[in-house]
Amino acid sequence: MFPIGFAIDVVKEYTKPKECVLDPFAGRATSLFAAASEDRFGLGIEINPVGWVYGKAKLQTADRKDVEERIRWLGYKANEYSTYLKNLPPFFNSCFCTEALKFLLAARELLDWKRKKTDWTTMALLMIDLHGKRDCALSNQMRQTKAMSPQYAINWWEEHNLRPPELDPVEFMLKKVNWRYAKGRLNSGSGHIYLGDSRFILNQWKYRPPKVKASLLFTSPPYYGVTNYFYDQWLRLWLLGGPEKPYGLGAPYKGKFENKKQYIHMLYSVFTNSNAFLTRDAVVFVRTDSRLFTKEATINALEFAFPNKKIRSERYSLPDFTQTSLFDPGSESKGEIDFVMW
Repeated sequence: MFPIGFAIDVVKEYTKPKECVLDPFAGRATSLFAAASEDRFGLGIEINPVGWVYGKAKLQTADRKDVEERIRWLGYKANEYSTYLKNLPPFFNSCFCTEALKFLLAARELLDWKRKKTDWTTMALLMIDLHGKRDCALSNQMRQTKAMSPQYAINWWEEHNLRPPELDPVEFMLKKVNWRYAKGRLNSGSGHIYLGDSRFILNQWKYRPPKVKASLLFTSPPYYGVTNYFYDQWLRLWLLGGPEKPYGLGAPYKGKFENKKQYIHMLYSVFTNSNAFLTRDAVVFVRTDSRLFTKEATINALEFAFPNKKIRSERYSLPDFTQTSLFDPGSESKGEIDFVMW
């Protein structure tokens, strides 16, 4: 997870205006957003739809007026979803008030977030405040970083006698839109993010390559055994049309990366295939977990993929908590480490 200031510093140090930045593990597209905001072009791939929607909305943001109209329209359509409430698992009626839940069901059904700019922007704004602190989000009290298991959440709410906050979802979201748009937005066309598995998309690019090659590969791969993004984001994935419970999705590259051979293969495959879409003198900048296995697997994959480049490690100023400490508080990791190749 890149702090935006850090990402901008890296982009400015290793690229020139109009050059391209490639991120095959784009996450929420902070690297691509940093590139676009500094007059570069960001090109990325993300396997998790939640991250993809956030990235798409950052790079190609709809007009404020269009988003506000879409929110009001969803509020109008929400009453058509009253009969759906009784068919939902108990979690949802404990997490959201009736009006908010009908609004979310309408958004889940009607927003064409894969194809329409207004809809992916509206969906991104909804997901940001889908759950979090009471009175600051649509949900009952729940940490914003990840959705807990349904029964755990229900038990906690009952223990603390917490009912879902009563609110008007249209009024709530319009206030959020007003705040989000206060400082403007990026112009569209300054980047692109693909939804899918980097291993497969990079292979497809061999037959239909991007128009420009990247002068900076700037990324942070998933960390071995730290978190399962699909499980932790199950509630936001539900809003995107996913299952009503945090089922394991089964795919080895959508889980917690607990198989060392699969993890190593993933790194080798993505880095090696990325090489074809870089300029000859491109810089490779990778942030990873400093635990021994993840660190060594990353170094080996980088040296294999880019045999003619030198490598050095760097430590930048890190936030008070890192991805590893957030999702694996028992870890002895000292945080993240950065590798630079040139």
